[in-house]
Parts: sequence; structure tokens; C-alpha cells
Amino acid sequence: MKHIEELKDVIRKLHSAEATHVESVPIKEQFQGQTVWDGIVEVFHLRGHPKTDRVYAWSHETDNPQKPKKHVTILHVHPVTSPQAAVRAAIIQEYRNAEPAES
Repeated sequence: MKHIEELKDVIRKLHSAEATHVESVPIKEQFQGQTVWDGIVEVFHLRGHPKTDRVYAWSHETDNPQKPKKHVTILHVHPVTSPQAAVRAAIIQEYRNAEPAES
């Protein structure tokens, strides 16, 4: 359960709240017949957060040797109200961050 403890530490640092693991949800997100995300979303109950009592979290390997692992945490706040919606929000954010700026 080292992975869960690691995510709990990240949640505590980023959201200033204590997390209790609730469940692990497998998610496979496809777009135009291609798998764009396939993994496990960890669902946590939050204590002490002013906006929500739930957060979704996962981590994945990166190609950056300086930061070989990236942690993702997404609060359960409308419109993100499920593990699937959290993955979709992360995909959209990553896509937006990768787009070149308009000149």
C-alpha cells in the first residue's frame, strides 16, 4: 500500500486535508476508438477541506529523469463528480497545457 500512502501525502500537501482511501476504480478512456488513458483512479475521503469531502488521485511515470513520477489530484467539485470525470478533466488540462500559445 505504499502507493496509497504516497498519494495521501501528496493530497495532504496540496489540499491541506487528511485523506482516507475509499476505493480503487479502473478507468479506460477512449477517444475515436483509441485508448487515451487506462489506469486506476484512487478515491479518497477528505477531512478538513472547505469545498469537498472527496478527491481523486493517481500517479504515472514520466519521460523526465528529474521528475520520473507525476501525481495527479482532482477535487470532487462540479463538474468533476466521478473518477471517470476526473480522468477526462486531467486529459483536457494536459491537452490545453500542450497546445502552443496563439500569437
